Amino acid sequence: MSTATELPTKAAPTATAGAGGSGRWWALVVLAMAQLMVVLDATIVNIALPTAQHDLGFSDASRQWVVTGYALAFGSLLLLGGRLSDFFGRKRMFIIGLIGFALASALGGAANGLEMLIVARCLQGAFGAVLAPAALSLLSTTFTDPKDRGKAFGIFGAISGAGGAVGLLLGGVLTEYASWRWCLYVNLLIAAIAVAGAMLKLADEPVGVRNKLDIPGVITAVLGLVGLVFGLGKVETDGWHSASALVPMIAGVVILIAFVVIETRVAHPLLPLRVVLDRNRGGSYASIAIAGAGMFGIFLFLTYYLTVFLKFTPIQTGLAFLPMLAAIMTSATLAGSILTPRVGPRPLVPVGALIAAGGMAFMTRLDLDSHYASGVLPGLLIIGLGLGLVFAPTQNAATSGVEHRDAGVASAMINTVQQIGGSIGTALLSSFAASAATNYAESHAPSAMLQAQAQLSSYHTVFWWSCGFFVLAAAVAALLFRSGPLDVDPDAPKAMAH
Repeated sequence: MSTATELPTKAAPTATAGAGGSGRWWALVVLAMAQLMVVLDATIVNIALPTAQHDLGFSDASRQWVVTGYALAFGSLLLLGGRLSDFFGRKRMFIIGLIGFALASALGGAANGLEMLIVARCLQGAFGAVLAPAALSLLSTTFTDPKDRGKAFGIFGAISGAGGAVGLLLGGVLTEYASWRWCLYVNLLIAAIAVAGAMLKLADEPVGVRNKLDIPGVITAVLGLVGLVFGLGKVETDGWHSASALVPMIAGVVILIAFVVIETRVAHPLLPLRVVLDRNRGGSYASIAIAGAGMFGIFLFLTYYLTVFLKFTPIQTGLAFLPMLAAIMTSATLAGSILTPRVGPRPLVPVGALIAAGGMAFMTRLDLDSHYASGVLPGLLIIGLGLGLVFAPTQNAATSGVEHRDAGVASAMINTVQQIGGSIGTALLSSFAASAATNYAESHAPSAMLQAQAQLSSYHTVFWWSCGFFVLAAAVAALLFRSGPLDVDPDAPKAMAH
């Protein structure tokens, strides 16, 4: 039987300015910077990768591991990272995550070969898995008043939704005007500011009881998630029917089933099922996973369209996404500060997902001679408005009403499902795009424009599938979320920031 060790406790810290002071809002700035660093790193390196490949001289087949290494470490270690925050203190793990992520970024920026770069990316993913749930759980315990909580999660959700677009822009600027290495070095500056801010502005609840870590749960969760993410990553290069993709995916699913069984039988599970069986949290996890799959139709394939057909440079591509970023910020802030505290997530997330679906449907009108202002921009604005209504309420719901001892792992789950959803979306949409291009080429007579038309057909197919993902997310959200405002723990401290 698991044992528990009593640790000395002390009075919970309070904000120097009280519930209405500015301390918590400075804390939000610190947490938002950390979240931005983790989210934008998923796309900023993609922009720099071709230049890094040329500089370090590695093959196309090896290139995917720079991206996959980060995804594997991040996705598989999130649950452990979240539980470590619950065990050892969220502020402590937040700072450890920041420093580790920065050092890993410095290692990657100084890489003299592929192996060193991959190791750095894996370390980034590992420390990101510590950092992301610590940031979200600190946000949850810092903002407990429903109105202020809604505003905070609106801003945080906007950053989560827009971070990919920021990464595209920043990656283009740094690669073109500095070096691909600065796409990694930039994290040193962000992390330094965030660490200083965390030391000054963040406080934490004392850790009262530290239960024995669920080692069987950790092993099965990590192995299962590694198998699933790895297999999905191999789909894009090897296809759905290849053993290199199927075997890891099947093994991952089987191990994750074993993980669930273990969690029902151990005294102190890594992921208590009470966390995911709550309707609002379950609705949040399901919605964000499905919407995350659809989002890759925007960032990945619309980027292809802008660069291939509109001949945009990396910087122009990043700038092209800025209107969507502004739309996300606008609707997420509105949803978070005004709507979510009043009506809860149930009406907002389905409406937001349907609006995003409409934007993806609009993108299917793009042609070989379409223009950005009339063809791309309206769709981006519509999608951005919809995503803001999805991200802010779901991230709020993912941690609302959760017991304080579970805040870290509840926060980790939102990142885990988003990572898995993104991996599934990348695999599915890449497969659908390849099949659509092949089918178009085989069913049309050869011509000078055949290749371009086939490529455009593949983008349209992806946009329709992304539209379908958003419609599915809307249906799931409408069914799972409870009606009414979210529950907030009435015993939570009124403020947890200096």
